[in-house]
Amino acid sequence: MARQFSLRFILFLFGSDLALVVLSLLLATRLRTLLPFGKAADSSFWAVPLPVYLMGIVIWAVVFVALDVYNPRWLTQPLLELVKIVEATLFAWLILAGMLYFSFREVSRLEYLYFLALYLPLILTHRLAVRSAFRARGGQRYHTRRVLIVGTGGIAHDIARMVQAQGWMGLSLAGFVTENSAGDPPNDLPVLGTLGSVPDVIRAHDIAEVVIALPREDANDLRDFVNRLQTLPVNIRLIPDYFDMAFLRVSIESFGGMPLLSLKEPVLDPFQRVVKRVFDVALTLLLLVPALPLMGLIALAIRRDSPGPVLFRQARVGEGGRLFTMLKFRTMHDGAETLQDAVSARSTDGHILYKHEDDPRVTRTGRWLRRTSLDELPQLFNILRGEMSLVGPRPEMPWLVEKYEPWQRKRFEVPQGLTGWWQVSGRADRPMYLHTEDDLFYIRNYSVWLDLRILWKTVQAVLLRRGAY
Repeated sequence: MARQFSLRFILFLFGSDLALVVLSLLLATRLRTLLPFGKAADSSFWAVPLPVYLMGIVIWAVVFVALDVYNPRWLTQPLLELVKIVEATLFAWLILAGMLYFSFREVSRLEYLYFLALYLPLILTHRLAVRSAFRARGGQRYHTRRVLIVGTGGIAHDIARMVQAQGWMGLSLAGFVTENSAGDPPNDLPVLGTLGSVPDVIRAHDIAEVVIALPREDANDLRDFVNRLQTLPVNIRLIPDYFDMAFLRVSIESFGGMPLLSLKEPVLDPFQRVVKRVFDVALTLLLLVPALPLMGLIALAIRRDSPGPVLFRQARVGEGGRLFTMLKFRTMHDGAETLQDAVSARSTDGHILYKHEDDPRVTRTGRWLRRTSLDELPQLFNILRGEMSLVGPRPEMPWLVEKYEPWQRKRFEVPQGLTGWWQVSGRADRPMYLHTEDDLFYIRNYSVWLDLRILWKTVQAVLLRRGAY
């Protein structure tokens, strides 16, 4: 539950850590001129060249994000948080030292040592002070997540006390549900319903976290219960001994000393989501500079080749199961969707193979656009609108999603992408029904570096025209 800590709080830590880099460099400059060691230094206020400040900010930002310093799990474990900060600081300090050696060698070694000696105590003191202030605020926070506990036994009592004790993290106890109508809630909090009414309770009470605290022997039909919750926008946690209900991966966290298993929670924590979004917008804006003139030429070619609209609009399922309109350049004759059943084929095990290299519905220009993958360019606007990401599972058609098994729906836990692991691992050469496993591989192993790797492999796949038709 700590993983969904306040995004504003994490952004505040991120910004203040970078501000401390500038402050430490500035103070190191002052110490270099005041302390009686070494040679006389430039007494100007900005003795360290201004580009050094910028280098420090960039290096600290990249290293601290890459080393997962802002993972909300550390916020409940002060010692681990401080260890991570020291590790990341030393790593960033060594990188900056190497860059200064090849660029601004006039920065003295003594001054650089002062910088480290100042930054470490400043950031550690700052973190401890912020932690204390945040705890002192108690219920006054940016974002509250309401918790529903399934069960009213002794385990449920313990979880309820822990939720109330961890209120400073943004948790608020909403109430309980029981396996049946019997049972009294602890602490005079209301029983909001039974297992069968949980979906309605979640919607009515704006529940964000569901903690299953039923004894194993009392958890009748619990698998079906978890299946029903998978389609709702809630995180699912439970006391251990339920591994067989996890669809993708099980993460274990200590909550007040009690282990919780997370069967369903957002793959991206709030800070990762912000980093991914900033990366998407920045790179998309850069790509649009050469793409816009090319898109104009493509639109003219489509109009000359066949009658009909330039853009093809289709409803797709995005992150969280939300529908949106995905844009592509039209590559088929107008009205080709009505012929889908006539040209679709099935594999030997009965799965639909809806794309064919010799599909008669594809126009001459459309065939070239598909070979070069240029038909996907309009999706850059979907990315700017926040409906898609540069990298992620491809948005699926609603009629196919209806045929998904519960475990396959995990692919909608991340932003859907323009390209993904499936595309660079085989693209259209592989049947549609096989790509869910590739999407889950991406989700299990998500990182900024994996996104960069996929983008690079996408460029290679497009240039080689592998698997596109």
